[in-house]
Amino acid sequence: MKPTPMTPEEREAALLDQLRRLMRGELSEGQVLRHLRREVLGLSQGAYAELVGVSRRTLSDLERDAGNASMASMNRVFRPLGLRVGLVPRQPALLARLAEDAERP
Repeated sequence: MKPTPMTPEEREAALLDQLRRLMRGELSEGQVLRHLRREVLGLSQGAYAELVGVSRRTLSDLERDAGNASMASMNRVFRPLGLRVGLVPRQPALLARLAEDAERP
C-alpha cells in the first residue's frame, strides 16, 4: 500500500527526524535511506534504484548496511533526498558540540 503523499513540510520534518535519530546513533545510514525511500518518497527499491542510477542489488546492500559502497554510490542514492555523504565526529560529545555550534548565529 502506497503512503499518503506528504506535504513539503511533512517531508522536511520526516527527514529531520531521521537525521536526528542517525546522529544519536539510533539508526544506521541504511535504515534512514530505506525509511525515507519508502515512507517519504513512496518508491520501491527497483524504482528508486532506476531513478538514482544504481542496481537494485546495490541499493538493497546499502539499505542493509552490507557490502562496501563507494562514496559516489552513496552520494548518488542520497542526493534525491537532499543529502550527501560527509565527515561527522564519531564521538557523541563532539557531535553534540558541532550541532550546538551550527545553531549559533
